[in-house]
Amino acid sequence: MANTLLMPKATAVWLVDNTALSFDQIAQFCGLHPLEVKAIADGESAQGIKGMDPIMTGQLSRDEIARGERDINHRLKLSEPKVRVPESKRKGPRYTPLSKRQDRPNAILWLVRNHPELKDAQISRLVGTTKSTIEQIRNRTHWNSPNLTPMDPVTLGLCSQIDLDIEVQRASHGRPPAAPTGDTLLPAAMTERLEPETGAHEEEEKELDADAVFAKLSSLKSKHEDDEDEDDLHRR
Repeated sequence: MANTLLMPKATAVWLVDNTALSFDQIAQFCGLHPLEVKAIADGESAQGIKGMDPIMTGQLSRDEIARGERDINHRLKLSEPKVRVPESKRKGPRYTPLSKRQDRPNAILWLVRNHPELKDAQISRLVGTTKSTIEQIRNRTHWNSPNLTPMDPVTLGLCSQIDLDIEVQRASHGRPPAAPTGDTLLPAAMTERLEPETGAHEEEEKELDADAVFAKLSSLKSKHEDDEDEDDLHRR
């Protein structure tokens, strides 16, 4: 079995809360993206995941953490495992105890919302359900949809954090980064070609036509003088 980190997200949660390591160092050690580690630190990701101490599990030493805190460019190294754990090879969906089967729809809803990259077959392996049930919950046609509450399958005991992390990593492997959302600035090449509308420009020229303004003032003055002459005639 390859020397790989167990429960990377739970380990990242612990490192964020208990060390002064940088986001890049934690991301490199846990196999995550630095922005994902930042989201964990901000409380936007990995909610409900309990941090796992890598020192207690023998995957990281205190000296290695101290070296990383002193040198921001230091890359953390995974400790050599003292015990070799054979890789389990399980085929088919997971068996779910009868007492926990009623929680499966809530777990499926949590997985669909929080990990949309997971395929139906992966969700089926994690919580031991059928593809038809997953489709019903995705499409909100499940008979109990109004009463379902998304709940972490790890917290419910339907799967382990290790299995969940493995399936998420498999689903995310090779996926292109998400496109940026929100308003963006126009390229300079486009803004340089923008010109004021012709109609608005002509209207502005009309408003600033000095000859027309003076002509109007002259007509008003002549009318005013004619009115004064008429008043003088009436007085006489």
